[in-house]
Amino acid sequence: MPDSLPALDAPAFRIAALAGSPSARSRSTALLREALLALRPAGVPQAEISLRDLPAAAMLHGDAQDPAVARALAQVRAAELVLIATPIYKAAYSGVLKLFIDLLPPDALRGKRVLPLATGGSVAHLLAVDYALRPVLATLGAREILDTVYATDAQFETDQHGAWRVDAAVRERVRRALSNSLDAAASAPPPRRPALVDRSGAATAAC
Repeated sequence: MPDSLPALDAPAFRIAALAGSPSARSRSTALLREALLALRPAGVPQAEISLRDLPAAAMLHGDAQDPAVARALAQVRAAELVLIATPIYKAAYSGVLKLFIDLLPPDALRGKRVLPLATGGSVAHLLAVDYALRPVLATLGAREILDTVYATDAQFETDQHGAWRVDAAVRERVRRALSNSLDAAASAPPPRRPALVDRSGAATAAC
Protein backbone atom coordinates (compact mmCIF):
# COMPACT_ATOMS: atom_id res chain seq x y z
CA MET A 1 0.00 0.00 0.00
CA PRO A 2 1.36 3.46 -0.85
CA ASP A 3 2.29 5.82 1.98
CA SER A 4 -0.08 8.46 0.62
CA LEU A 5 -3.15 8.50 -1.57
CA PRO A 6 -2.50 9.52 -5.19
CA ALA A 7 -3.03 13.13 -6.18
CA LEU A 8 -5.72 13.67 -8.79
CA ASP A 9 -6.60 16.43 -11.21
CA ALA A 10 -8.94 18.44 -8.96
CA PRO A 11 -11.16 19.96 -11.68
CA ALA A 12 -11.76 16.49 -13.16
CA PHE A 13 -12.45 14.60 -9.92
CA ARG A 14 -14.79 15.55 -7.12
CA ILE A 15 -16.11 13.86 -3.98
CA ALA A 16 -19.59 14.05 -2.49
CA ALA A 17 -19.95 12.72 1.05
CA LEU A 18 -23.43 11.98 2.37
CA ALA A 19 -23.86 11.93 6.15
CA GLY A 20 -27.01 9.89 6.65
CA SER A 21 -27.35 9.99 10.41
CA PRO A 22 -30.31 11.79 12.02
CA SER A 23 -28.14 12.53 15.09
CA ALA A 24 -25.83 15.47 15.64
CA ARG A 25 -23.31 13.31 17.53
CA SER A 26 -22.94 10.37 15.21
CA ARG A 27 -20.56 7.46 14.83
CA SER A 28 -21.37 7.08 11.13
CA THR A 29 -20.57 10.76 10.52
CA ALA A 30 -17.28 10.28 12.37
CA LEU A 31 -16.52 7.36 10.05
CA LEU A 32 -17.40 9.51 7.04
CA ARG A 33 -15.06 12.28 8.20
CA GLU A 34 -12.28 9.76 8.72
CA ALA A 35 -12.63 8.87 5.04
CA LEU A 36 -12.59 12.54 4.04
CA LEU A 37 -9.52 13.09 6.18
CA ALA A 38 -7.77 10.19 4.44
CA LEU A 39 -8.64 11.73 1.06
CA ARG A 40 -7.43 15.24 1.89
CA PRO A 41 -3.81 14.67 0.73
CA ALA A 42 -5.14 13.71 -2.72
CA GLY A 43 -6.11 17.35 -3.24
CA VAL A 44 -9.64 16.59 -4.41
CA PRO A 45 -12.58 19.00 -3.85
CA GLN A 46 -14.88 17.59 -1.16
CA ALA A 47 -18.54 18.35 -0.43
CA GLU A 48 -19.85 16.99 2.87
CA ILE A 49 -23.66 16.93 2.84
CA SER A 50 -25.43 16.53 6.17
CA LEU A 51 -28.80 15.08 5.21
CA ARG A 52 -30.28 15.81 8.63
CA ASP A 53 -29.75 19.52 7.97
CA LEU A 54 -31.74 19.57 4.73
CA PRO A 55 -35.25 21.06 5.08
CA ALA A 56 -37.48 18.40 6.61
CA ALA A 57 -40.63 19.46 4.75
CA ALA A 58 -38.87 19.36 1.38
CA MET A 59 -37.42 15.94 2.09
CA LEU A 60 -40.73 14.49 3.29
CA HIS A 61 -42.64 15.87 0.31
CA GLY A 62 -39.98 14.93 -2.24
CA ASP A 63 -39.36 18.53 -3.25
CA ALA A 64 -36.22 18.36 -5.38
CA GLN A 65 -36.66 22.04 -6.30
CA ASP A 66 -36.00 23.26 -2.77
CA PRO A 67 -32.73 25.26 -3.04
CA ALA A 68 -30.86 23.32 -0.34
CA VAL A 69 -32.02 19.94 -1.66
CA ALA A 70 -31.29 20.94 -5.26
CA ARG A 71 -27.77 21.98 -4.27
CA ALA A 72 -27.16 18.63 -2.54
CA LEU A 73 -28.44 16.72 -5.57
CA ALA A 74 -26.20 18.78 -7.86
CA GLN A 75 -23.16 18.02 -5.69
CA VAL A 76 -23.83 14.29 -6.02
CA ARG A 77 -24.34 14.68 -9.77
CA ALA A 78 -21.00 16.49 -10.12
CA ALA A 79 -18.98 13.94 -8.13
CA GLU A 80 -16.94 11.02 -9.43
CA LEU A 81 -16.63 9.41 -5.98
CA VAL A 82 -19.61 9.32 -3.61
CA LEU A 83 -19.23 8.35 0.04
CA ILE A 84 -22.44 7.28 1.77
CA ALA A 85 -22.45 6.91 5.55
CA THR A 86 -25.37 5.58 7.56
CA PRO A 87 -26.15 3.97 10.89
CA ILE A 88 -27.93 0.64 10.63
CA TYR A 89 -31.21 0.42 12.55
CA LYS A 90 -33.23 -2.80 12.63
CA ALA A 91 -31.48 -4.17 9.55
CA ALA A 92 -32.09 -1.00 7.51
CA TYR A 93 -30.22 2.16 6.60
CA SER A 94 -31.44 5.45 8.02
CA GLY A 95 -34.76 7.05 7.10
CA VAL A 96 -33.18 10.37 6.19
CA LEU A 97 -30.85 8.60 3.76
CA LYS A 98 -33.83 6.80 2.20
CA LEU A 99 -35.64 10.11 1.72
CA PHE A 100 -32.62 11.56 -0.08
CA ILE A 101 -32.06 8.46 -2.22
CA ASP A 102 -35.72 8.62 -3.28
CA LEU A 103 -35.03 12.13 -4.66
CA LEU A 104 -32.15 10.97 -6.87
CA PRO A 105 -32.94 10.40 -10.55
CA PRO A 106 -32.71 6.79 -11.79
CA ASP A 107 -29.20 7.21 -13.25
CA ALA A 108 -27.83 9.53 -10.54
CA LEU A 109 -24.80 7.32 -9.81
CA ARG A 110 -24.06 6.25 -13.37
CA GLY A 111 -20.31 6.18 -13.99
CA LYS A 112 -19.46 6.89 -10.34
CA ARG A 113 -17.57 4.99 -7.68
CA VAL A 114 -19.47 4.64 -4.42
CA LEU A 115 -18.10 3.75 -0.99
CA PRO A 116 -20.71 2.63 1.57
CA LEU A 117 -19.78 3.38 5.18
CA ALA A 118 -21.94 1.99 7.97
CA THR A 119 -22.05 1.61 11.72
CA GLY A 120 -24.06 -0.62 14.02
CA GLY A 121 -24.19 -2.28 17.38
CA SER A 122 -22.68 -5.55 16.19
CA VAL A 123 -21.26 -7.22 13.07
CA ALA A 124 -24.63 -8.90 12.54
CA HIS A 125 -25.94 -5.64 11.07
CA LEU A 126 -23.32 -5.67 8.29
CA LEU A 127 -25.59 -7.87 6.16
CA ALA A 128 -28.12 -5.02 6.03
CA VAL A 129 -25.72 -3.07 3.81
CA ASP A 130 -25.42 -5.99 1.39
CA TYR A 131 -29.14 -6.73 1.24
CA ALA A 132 -30.66 -3.25 1.59
CA LEU A 133 -28.24 -0.51 0.49
CA ARG A 134 -25.93 -1.97 -2.13
CA PRO A 135 -28.75 -3.16 -4.46
CA VAL A 136 -30.22 0.35 -4.42
CA LEU A 137 -26.85 1.86 -5.34
CA ALA A 138 -26.53 -0.61 -8.20
CA THR A 139 -30.02 0.30 -9.44
CA LEU A 140 -28.95 3.96 -9.52
CA GLY A 141 -26.19 3.01 -11.96
CA ALA A 142 -23.05 3.05 -9.80
CA ARG A 143 -20.10 1.97 -11.94
CA GLU A 144 -18.25 0.44 -9.00
CA ILE A 145 -19.46 -0.14 -5.44
CA LEU A 146 -16.40 -0.42 -3.25
CA ASP A 147 -16.10 -2.84 -0.36
CA THR A 148 -18.21 -1.60 2.54
CA VAL A 149 -16.36 -0.24 5.54
CA TYR A 150 -18.41 -1.22 8.58
CA ALA A 151 -17.61 -0.35 12.18
CA THR A 152 -19.28 -1.56 15.35
CA ASP A 153 -19.89 0.62 18.39
CA ALA A 154 -16.95 -1.07 20.13
CA GLN A 155 -14.58 0.24 17.43
CA PHE A 156 -15.14 3.86 18.44
CA GLU A 157 -13.68 5.88 21.26
CA THR A 158 -14.14 9.49 22.31
CA ASP A 159 -11.49 12.18 22.19
CA GLN A 160 -10.91 14.87 24.80
CA HIS A 161 -13.82 16.88 23.39
CA GLY A 162 -16.26 13.97 23.49
CA ALA A 163 -16.26 13.45 19.71
CA TRP A 164 -16.28 9.94 18.26
CA ARG A 165 -13.11 8.55 16.67
CA VAL A 166 -12.62 5.21 14.93
CA ASP A 167 -9.90 2.82 16.00
CA ALA A 168 -6.74 2.05 14.03
CA ALA A 169 -8.15 -1.10 12.39
CA VAL A 170 -11.09 0.80 10.92
CA ARG A 171 -8.84 3.65 9.75
CA GLU A 172 -6.73 1.12 7.88
CA ARG A 173 -9.78 -0.42 6.19
CA VAL A 174 -10.97 3.04 5.12
CA ARG A 175 -7.57 3.85 3.70
CA ARG A 176 -7.31 0.56 1.85
CA ALA A 177 -10.72 0.95 0.22
CA LEU A 178 -9.98 4.49 -0.89
CA SER A 179 -6.43 3.80 -2.05
CA ASN A 180 -7.55 1.08 -4.45
CA SER A 181 -10.24 3.33 -5.89
CA LEU A 182 -8.09 6.43 -6.32
CA ASP A 183 -5.22 4.46 -7.84
CA ALA A 184 -7.65 3.38 -10.56
CA ALA A 185 -9.03 6.89 -10.97
CA ALA A 186 -5.56 8.44 -11.22
CA SER A 187 -4.68 6.18 -14.15
CA ALA A 188 -8.01 6.61 -15.95
CA PRO A 189 -8.51 9.16 -18.76
CA PRO A 190 -10.36 12.34 -17.77
CA PRO A 191 -14.14 12.03 -17.91
CA ARG A 192 -15.82 13.05 -21.15
CA ARG A 193 -17.70 16.30 -20.74
CA PRO A 194 -21.17 16.57 -22.31
CA ALA A 195 -21.49 18.60 -25.47
CA LEU A 196 -22.99 22.06 -25.20
CA VAL A 197 -25.09 23.77 -27.82
CA ASP A 198 -24.37 27.42 -28.58
CA ARG A 199 -26.97 29.93 -29.74
CA SER A 200 -26.30 29.13 -33.37
CA GLY A 201 -27.24 25.52 -32.72
CA ALA A 202 -23.72 24.12 -33.24
CA ALA A 203 -22.51 21.56 -30.74
CA THR A 204 -19.31 22.41 -28.87
CA ALA A 205 -17.29 20.37 -26.40
CA ALA A 206 -17.49 21.52 -22.81
CA CYS A 207 -14.16 22.52 -21.33
